Amino acid sequence: MDVETVMSALRQKALKDEGFQKELLATKKEKNPLAAFCEIARREGYELYEMDILTYGEEFYAAIKRSTNGGGENSPKLEGQDDYYDMFMAELENLK
Repeated sequence: MDVETVMSALRQKALKDEGFQKELLATKKEKNPLAAFCEIARREGYELYEMDILTYGEEFYAAIKRSTNGGGENSPKLEGQDDYYDMFMAELENLK
């Protein structure tokens, strides 16, 4: 299962279960937030690891960069190069 599918499933559960949403948001306060987040995902039955999320975010950003002005070194600098975990957490916070 790809990262986007797992994140979508977690998002859907968070929409339906406020306790689960709070549990996911609480990972931001952990010493290693991404590891805590992935541990919850695995507990829910999804094989998700930190490197999966990091790689997905980098690949997504690289695809966007390639699509702008040919993707060379002269490509315009893109704003919002946040990692996928941070973007997911921001989305969950907006669900409140």
